[in-house]
Amino acid sequence: MIGGKMSEKYKETDHMGDIICDDYRILQVISRFGLTLGFGDHTVAETCQAAGVDAPTFLAVVNFIRSNGRPANMSDVVDTISLSALMNYLSRSHDYFVKFRLPAIRRKLIESIDCSARNQIAFLILKFYDEFAAEVGRHMDYEDKHIHTYVNDLMAGVRTDPGVNIHRLSHQHHDNHAQIEKSLSELKSIIIKYYPTDSNAQLLNDVLIDLFMTEEDLFSHCHMEDTLFLEAVAQLEEQRREQEGEGGVGEEEQEPEQNVTDALSEREKEVIVCVVKGLSNKEIAEQLYISVNTVMTHRRNISRKLQIHSPAGLTIYAIVNGLIKLEDVKL
Repeated sequence: MIGGKMSEKYKETDHMGDIICDDYRILQVISRFGLTLGFGDHTVAETCQAAGVDAPTFLAVVNFIRSNGRPANMSDVVDTISLSALMNYLSRSHDYFVKFRLPAIRRKLIESIDCSARNQIAFLILKFYDEFAAEVGRHMDYEDKHIHTYVNDLMAGVRTDPGVNIHRLSHQHHDNHAQIEKSLSELKSIIIKYYPTDSNAQLLNDVLIDLFMTEEDLFSHCHMEDTLFLEAVAQLEEQRREQEGEGGVGEEEQEPEQNVTDALSEREKEVIVCVVKGLSNKEIAEQLYISVNTVMTHRRNISRKLQIHSPAGLTIYAIVNGLIKLEDVKL
């Protein structure tokens, strides 16, 4: 049981084996710190020291996960960690998702659904999954190449562009986090609602369980980047500004998302059909005798109403709901 036996917060004197038995999610953490099983009766401090891992940073991460991303005092936690150790953990997490977790789910998904040419729904689900996995890969590649490079320069004392800071770099990065969560939620919903029963039900259920667990893991990872990591970098920036006598740059505000739940209009259904056929916004506007701006407004409303944000997802929705025939779909 998570958090059922041990103290509220893990400590360096706790036995590593005990905290893993207390919360299985710590298994996701140890490999990303370069730790391996076979701890014996060693404590957290002893295990980390033997592997060359910064114990306070390891504890900050596992206690962050244990508290579901709500540590009692974030600033106090930040003061205890090694930023380089935390960034190394996040980079290893990227490798885990992109090179291991997502490919493993894809193999299981192929085995669980009928990917033959006659089953277009299965083909589209696989296409949707590949788009989602590619989106995660692009996002994490951006973090490694831009955000982590910036932080490495900051730690090395390299003078950076005064107009660049972690809040500016992570603004788009935060939006990508939200989009990844939406895409994964859509994928689960599509499989649950629309995939026909001619499949390996047990294996497909197992794929869904993997997707739910991956969603939880990804959410925790992204939330850690948006809070613990972001605050640690901002603190380092503040130290650099004090040393260099520079002023800070404020964080950009994000536009709140609207919540629209109305049923689709006939015009919106027509727009969906055009999108599924592969028409551009300009072509849709010409075919429906409306402006390009109106097309874009319809597409935003469709995305909000259906909570589907990709052409592959809209294609599956259109086929299942009889808006278009398979032979008219541009695959």
